[in-house]
Amino acid sequence: MRVVLIGGGRIGRYVARDLLDRGHDVIILERDVARVEELVAETGLLVIEGEATDLRYLEQAHVDAADVLVATTHDDEVNLVTCQLAKVGFDLPRAISRVNDPRNVEVFTALGVEAVSSTRLISELIEAEFTVGELISLTSIRGGRVDLVEVRIPDGPGAPPARTVAQLRLPPDVLITVVFRGDETLLARGSTEIRPGDEVVALTDPDHRDALMAALLGTA
Repeated sequence: MRVVLIGGGRIGRYVARDLLDRGHDVIILERDVARVEELVAETGLLVIEGEATDLRYLEQAHVDAADVLVATTHDDEVNLVTCQLAKVGFDLPRAISRVNDPRNVEVFTALGVEAVSSTRLISELIEAEFTVGELISLTSIRGGRVDLVEVRIPDGPGAPPARTVAQLRLPPDVLITVVFRGDETLLARGSTEIRPGDEVVALTDPDHRDALMAALLGTA
């Protein structure tokens, strides 16, 4: 998959590294000159220096050949305008954006942008009341075709053994994204261990929620 990433800050770098580890092609568009140099040195990726809201730089980033654009800047206005330019000006099929102010989520969604608000997700996690081993839906995206869910792994008697993500029998339409372990936040890769007591966040087709649970709880 070819991904154009807008913003090379802390979040953008994490996303870029994770996408690279998963075998995707990534191009970064970043306006800060010093940060561009750092990104090239750290990742070896093609990094375009320029404003994401300028069509010229989106052209240089080959948005017309991308499968998805991901906006990760701290400025909601920049993220929204960039996503709209990509979708309308380049007929991009998919745009995903970080939303810093949760009050803007509805605006992004109404304009066809898949909005990710960490503030909203954290609030929903705090308010969610669930027991160990239960699956909780955090949000739905892509018109309800994909669910973002969380599962807390049991840590008492009968808890499943620690296993890596690669060892789990996951359905093809399930992707484990983050593992919370105490104060640690781990971006999930094939080598990441799922241990008793962990809280696992995953993207899943609604039809495969039961299969995800079975894989995580060791009943598959």
